[in-house]
Amino acid sequence: MSPCKVLMESEVEQLPQAFDAAGTNADRPIPLPGTEAYDALPQFPKRGVLPFRRTIRRQELRQIVPLAETTIYEMEQRGEFPRRFRLTPRCVVWDLEEVEAWIEERKQASRAAKSSTPIGPDVRQRLYRPVR
Repeated sequence: MSPCKVLMESEVEQLPQAFDAAGTNADRPIPLPGTEAYDALPQFPKRGVLPFRRTIRRQELRQIVPLAETTIYEMEQRGEFPRRFRLTPRCVVWDLEEVEAWIEERKQASRAAKSSTPIGPDVRQRLYRPVR
């Protein structure tokens, strides 16, 4: 336990608990934070970390992924891009973690394919104005 927490606990007075909605526990004091009795209270969640997932709207997505909206939509339909979901009937968002994972996946695929595939079409197969 940190010294700051010990200092704060010693300065806090135990106040009698007021009546709750049912009118019970009027004479039992509220346990101090950091004690076992405080952690055992049912209304306080356990110390697990809640996942924080950030969502982004269309404008932020366009800043991160420089593709046209129709291209993104078509890639979503083919399963090549993270799917959007509705928060409200008029608001669609994307999960930022999924978009960042997709970008990282594309980056790795691009670096792996860079040495094996040429960039652009094979100009020797042109029908008009062939390369000599």
